[in-house]
Amino acid sequence: MTEKTSCAEAFFERVADDRYLPTENTRGPWSADSQHAGPPAALLGRAVQTRTGAREDMRLARITFEITSPVPLKPLAVTTNVLREGRSVELVEASLAPEGGQEVMRARALRIRTEPGSVPQETPGPEIPAPGSAESEPFFPVPWDVGYHTAMESRFAHGSFLGRGPAACWLRMRVPLVEGEKVAPLDRVLVAADSGNGVSNVLDFSQHLFVNPDLTVHLHRHPAGEWVCIDARTSIDSAGVGMSEAAIHDEQGPIGRGVQSLFVAPRR
Repeated sequence: MTEKTSCAEAFFERVADDRYLPTENTRGPWSADSQHAGPPAALLGRAVQTRTGAREDMRLARITFEITSPVPLKPLAVTTNVLREGRSVELVEASLAPEGGQEVMRARALRIRTEPGSVPQETPGPEIPAPGSAESEPFFPVPWDVGYHTAMESRFAHGSFLGRGPAACWLRMRVPLVEGEKVAPLDRVLVAADSGNGVSNVLDFSQHLFVNPDLTVHLHRHPAGEWVCIDARTSIDSAGVGMSEAAIHDEQGPIGRGVQSLFVAPRR
């Protein structure tokens, strides 16, 4: 490997206020030189929430990621920008780029003002079997020993990585997002949310290429506890355009939804 990575027991090591060094834990299953989109998505989500001047009474309700190219295992710079400020709603943008390189991922987040106890809480919907009763299933073959697949613990309420069709997978971070820093509830959601198509694939990964150029996550609350469940299904048109959509849960019930657009093609 020629890329510079950290050996820290985390997904990233902070090397400056807005610069991060990825570890091998971020490596995705498709390329030894690029990251799974979950960890950098969580990094951008954290930047939106903790930027200078961020209001504590605002909570992220929706975030859309545009993934313009594979995120490399190189030092990364994060920048943020407030696009619109309001009394009850604000729009914030965050960008991720290798040092001296072009942007590889951009996030646009909608944050909504909170007032605890101001309205009745919605009754939770149908429950997913708890992670304690879910099954550990083998990950599909990956040609390296360390990566996202080892940094995340997974248990299936139904379906599996090696099976096809809808699946519900509980995911838990084995390492923090940033070395030496507390894991936030939003970190847990965004690290897991990009796995929708991975757990609910409908075509053979060894025969077909899947690229998701975006991810949108809507949340009506942030998770409680360490486990996040991605209850996903994938649909693909014969022209090679697909979509993966997932209900997102914690152990107390539904917390939101995630959607990925997909480019699908035969491997050549």
